[in-house]
Amino acid sequence: MTLAENLNSATEACPFDHLGWSETQDKTQRVTAWYPEASEITITNLQDKPIGQMTKEDDSGLFSFIWPKDQPIGIYKLAIKAQGQEFSIVDSYQFHERTFEDFDHNPEHLYRNLGAQVCKANAIDGTHISGVRFAVYAPHARSVSLIGSFNNWDGRRNPMHANSDGIWRLFVPDLKPGDTYKFEIKGPDGNLLPHKQDPYGFFHEQFPSFASVVFDQSEYQWQDQAWQERPLEDWREKPMSVYELHAGSWKKNGGRALTWSELIDELIPYVKDMNYTHIELLPVSEYPFDGSWGYQPIGLFAPTSRFGTPNEFKAFVDACHQNNISVIVDWVPAHFPSDEHGLAHFDGTALYEYEDPKRGWHPDWNSYVYDYGKWVVCDFLISSALIWLEHYHIDGLRVDAVASMLYLDYSREEGEWVPNVDGGNHNYEAIKFIKRFNESVYGNYPKAMTIAEESTSFDGVTRPVFAGGLGFGFKWNMGWMHDTLEYIKKDPIHKQYHHNEISFPMVYGYSENYILPLSHDEVVHGKGSILDRMPGDEWQKTANHRNYLGFMYAHPGKKLNFMGNEFAQGTEWNHQDQLDWYVLEYDRHEGVRRMFRDLNRLHIQEPALHQLDCDPKGFTWLNHSDYTASVISMARFSKNRQDTIVALCNFTPVSHEFYRVGVPEPGYYEVIFNSDAPEYAGSNFETGLGYHSFNEERDGQNCAIEVKLPPLATIYLKKK
Repeated sequence: MTLAENLNSATEACPFDHLGWSETQDKTQRVTAWYPEASEITITNLQDKPIGQMTKEDDSGLFSFIWPKDQPIGIYKLAIKAQGQEFSIVDSYQFHERTFEDFDHNPEHLYRNLGAQVCKANAIDGTHISGVRFAVYAPHARSVSLIGSFNNWDGRRNPMHANSDGIWRLFVPDLKPGDTYKFEIKGPDGNLLPHKQDPYGFFHEQFPSFASVVFDQSEYQWQDQAWQERPLEDWREKPMSVYELHAGSWKKNGGRALTWSELIDELIPYVKDMNYTHIELLPVSEYPFDGSWGYQPIGLFAPTSRFGTPNEFKAFVDACHQNNISVIVDWVPAHFPSDEHGLAHFDGTALYEYEDPKRGWHPDWNSYVYDYGKWVVCDFLISSALIWLEHYHIDGLRVDAVASMLYLDYSREEGEWVPNVDGGNHNYEAIKFIKRFNESVYGNYPKAMTIAEESTSFDGVTRPVFAGGLGFGFKWNMGWMHDTLEYIKKDPIHKQYHHNEISFPMVYGYSENYILPLSHDEVVHGKGSILDRMPGDEWQKTANHRNYLGFMYAHPGKKLNFMGNEFAQGTEWNHQDQLDWYVLEYDRHEGVRRMFRDLNRLHIQEPALHQLDCDPKGFTWLNHSDYTASVISMARFSKNRQDTIVALCNFTPVSHEFYRVGVPEPGYYEVIFNSDAPEYAGSNFETGLGYHSFNEERDGQNCAIEVKLPPLATIYLKKK
């Protein structure tokens, strides 16, 4: 095919070889331009002063011009007449490779190079002009064209140039933030693929266009300098009470989700008043389907435009930091959806996914699995993690579905999966990727944290990579969540037969650095709310809910609660609606909210309740075997046992006027928390203000106290 035929069919892979500047045999400068349907093109300077008329080579839109020797070489424009219209553009093809000489060659910084970068390009004479530099990885494509609002989505107008590295490049002058674009790709067989969103795009439109939007990351001026300059701390020794939330359904305004700007005004004051230390957002990476809650992302480099612009999301994070609230986001490197505008068969081949469906297709979520054996895919994913830390100042990444990455046979029957080279079920490539991810995060952002949602007993999830572990900072304790919820939902008369379920999680309680989650997964898909699991009448359900939360905050491990748990929402979470805020009109729900606020305050104020969460020196059972009364008791300690807190949890509606328990040290034990208190809508069973110990060997201790223990309640006693 001729050049004109390639250009007209949008199959030209090397437009820089033919268009723009070139040198003729007699050393004169030649300009070749391409514009389909153009009847006339005049070369002008940037001030629109004519330099000369271009010669029409054929009827396809190919023009040429010999640059006058007496005319200084500089940036030129094309004054075009086409189909009765006259307009002027700066020709993209005069910039060639000079536009891309400043590429950052760190493979984990793809977001600094690929996608749409607002920048200035150097011309042949060294002058420069503003515009947008586009680059996309599609090594097997026959051709790639840039299409957008600026060229009427015509794939013939802006063919991109292929390089040996598989990256297609083009600089388009005068484009600016807000311009929309996509990529028109022809596969290796020459067939046209569905138009593709930019995998590295910073901003994307919603249905039906799903177009990518040019965005300048340098525009926003951060105000969280004090937060960023705080000293490096060990998160294991700090209080962590995480408010997990879905931004689209926390609260509505006239039936629509709140914007990031509205969340600044409403969510942040609420979180601060409730004494949470962290917010964890269900995935905010751009995703096409609301019902996936963000767990089927396509735009891993962009916050979803559902709630505002990237700058408005930055302002939300900024405001959190100015209010001393850390921000964690869920990040999904395990799989991606099959939407045709996304990553699936991006260049006509299995570019991002495993080619074999036994490895590349996830049966649970009907989505593709990333090919962790390809270095370019791992670079892509790690870059998509680091951008949240660099450009959005995120404090932590909670990695979703880690177990599905670790095991080749995850949710697969025999014959549906391919063993590793040793015949086992571990995905060595994914394990290597996860280790590299954690090394990259902590190596570049040591104040950040990574958290694994990992539901198996895989060894060393939170052990450092240098010690043979995966390198996460924390792991969700899914076993604790399952065992304790199974116990708490049983009728009190049956609890004595399942007493070990409430204490069993401490058997492995220090095998990892744990977060205790009562997450969104526990209040969907017919499971009901946490309150709905509780046995008994309305009062008993609420008392059980308060009691369970009191137990949770006494138990070693950082804390995470999904939105609505803090006021005992009675219905299952619905992502299309808002939380049941109206229930706060009732004392029993408002009482739970007050208690939650006080638990968070105690969690922050009392070192014994957080400082040694990940150290066995911070905990001892006092009595975990009183199954007849269904009471457990434990002691929590701060460093060097400077502070001691004793917690007793009564899981039956039977009160105890005289309940004896051993205590670690002699002295006076003050009641600092009672989940049955009247301000929490409890029964107001009188516990007294505190208790003096007496000499009696009990529960393996040398002294004891005798307490008044309310029904279905947890009490904390602090040694003075």
